Amino acid sequence: MLIIRRRVGESILIGDHIEVQVTEVAGNRIKLGISAPASVLILRKEMKLAEQENVAAARGVSPQAIHVLLGRLRPT
Repeated sequence: MLIIRRRVGESILIGDHIEVQVTEVAGNRIKLGISAPASVLILRKEMKLAEQENVAAARGVSPQAIHVLLGRLRPT
């Protein structure tokens, strides 16, 4: 994992077509602006995890198995 410090107004580039800019810092929260092609799906991680939980539940996977799988996705 790359860890980088940025101030308000500063950006990072991901590849040639994605820019992430820090637009606001307030306490322990930051606001990011993301410029990317429309073909790039941008989701909050918790939304992706919720989707995976829903799909697993619809398939009848046990809640314990879901948490084991999700634990592998979450950073330590």
